[in-house]
Amino acid sequence: MALNSRCNVVFFFVFFSLLAIASSQLSSDFYATSCPTALSTIKSAVKTAVSKERRMGASLLRLHFHDCFGCDASVLLDDTSSFTGEKSAAANVNSLRGFDVIDDIKSQLESACPGIVSCADILAVAARDSVVALGGSSWSVGLGRRDTTTASKDAATTDIPSPQLDLSDLITAFSNKGFTTKEMVVLSGAHTTGQAKCQFFRGRIYNESNIDSDFATSTQSNCPSTDGDSNLSPLDVTTNVLFDNAYFKNLVNKKGLLHSDQQLFSGGSTDSQVTTYSTSSSAFYADFSSAMVKMGNLSPLTGTSGQIRTNCRLVN
Repeated sequence: MALNSRCNVVFFFVFFSLLAIASSQLSSDFYATSCPTALSTIKSAVKTAVSKERRMGASLLRLHFHDCFGCDASVLLDDTSSFTGEKSAAANVNSLRGFDVIDDIKSQLESACPGIVSCADILAVAARDSVVALGGSSWSVGLGRRDTTTASKDAATTDIPSPQLDLSDLITAFSNKGFTTKEMVVLSGAHTTGQAKCQFFRGRIYNESNIDSDFATSTQSNCPSTDGDSNLSPLDVTTNVLFDNAYFKNLVNKKGLLHSDQQLFSGGSTDSQVTTYSTSSSAFYADFSSAMVKMGNLSPLTGTSGQIRTNCRLVN
C-alpha cells in the first residue's frame, strides 16, 4: 500500500472514530430533565416565524448549514477586538438572516432555564423544525452541544463551498468533511427552498449552455447583466416555499439556478442520484434526514468544552 493510501486510511479511521465519539456524547433527550420545555419552545418560535415569512424557514436551515462544519454556534458571534467573526465572510455577509429569531428563542429559554440550552443546539433544532414547517421530513436531533468562544472569518471563507464550484470540486469539498458524494447531492437538496442573489448566478443565466432557454430568459428579467447584484431569485423556481423534491426535478429540466446546482446533473457521476431523487420524494426525505444527522454530529463541543452562551451573539 502506498504512503498516501495509508495516510488516507488513517485519516478516515480517525475521522469516523471521532464522529462516533461525538455522536455518543449527543442525546435527543439531553434536556429532558434540565429544560423539559426546550424543544417545544424552539418548535413554537420557528413555526411562528415561518408562518409570518415562509422564507425564514430556508434562512434558519441555512444558518445551521453555515454553522456546521463545526456546529458550535460560531456563525452567531459578532466581531470583537480579538477576532473577526463569520458574519462578514463572503458567503455570509449581507446574506445570512434569522439571527433575530435565534435571539428570541434564546431569550425565552434563558427565562425558562437559565444557562442550560446552547445556541448550537438551538440552531440544530431550529433547522429541523424549519424543514418540518415547510412540509419536509423530520429527524431526531442529538443534543448536548456547547458554544465556542471564538469564530474565524477565514475558516468560514475556506469551509463553505462556493456556488461557482464544478462537480469535482464539490465532491472534494464535502469529502474533506467526511461526506460521501451521495450525501453531498442530497444535502444540496436544501436548495429546494430559499433564494439567491443575482451576483451569484448571473454568469450561469447569461453564459452557460446547459440551461433551459425560457428559464434563463425569465430569470434575466430580474437579474440584469450589469446591475442588480442584490436582486433575489428563488433557488427552486417551481415550489420555493415548500420543502420537497422539486429542486431535483428542476435540475433534470436544466433549471438549476446556481452553477454548482446544475453541476449535479450535467452528464457527470451524480446524474443518476439526481434522477432518483427527482422521481422519489421518499428517497430524498430519508437520505436528507440521515445526512442532516451526520452533519449535526460534525465536531461538536461537548462536556466541559466551550460554554453555554447567555447571549448567542456574544461570548460570556
